[in-house]
Amino acid sequence: MPIKNDVQLGRNVRIFHPDLVNLYGCIIGDETRIGTFVEIQVGAKIGARCKISSHTFICEGVTIEDEAFIGHGVMFTNDKQPRATTEDGRLQGVDDWQVEPTRVGRRASIGSNATILCGISIGDGAIVGAGAVVTRDVAPGDVVAGVPARSVKSRINAPA
Repeated sequence: MPIKNDVQLGRNVRIFHPDLVNLYGCIIGDETRIGTFVEIQVGAKIGARCKISSHTFICEGVTIEDEAFIGHGVMFTNDKQPRATTEDGRLQGVDDWQVEPTRVGRRASIGSNATILCGISIGDGAIVGAGAVVTRDVAPGDVVAGVPARSVKSRINAPA
């Protein structure tokens, strides 16, 4: 079953193809829309009235606040030093690494195919350009683009 019983779905959440998503242990806010081929992992939190576009991966440790837009194929990470095995060669387990939290602020927009590295905050009303690789915090109302993402403009009317 692609949507596990431990998912907390808010009121009027719309999942366009429930058999083609993978949701488990996450919280989805009221009136949020989720596209096809999206995975949202345990511990992730999605606010109200968000749009999560197809082919997006939202991992443990990610919080997306209300009214955010997440474009197609956006990838989040949650480990600054990913490894398959420990120093002694055994496969890593949950006790062998630490989740680095990431926050996407209210009314922020992230363009298609952006990659968001862990441990950062994207401020309220910020815009991340398509294909950007975000490696550090983005200020509220800022517009960033490129690899690595850099400020290209600051919007005056960022949400309060």
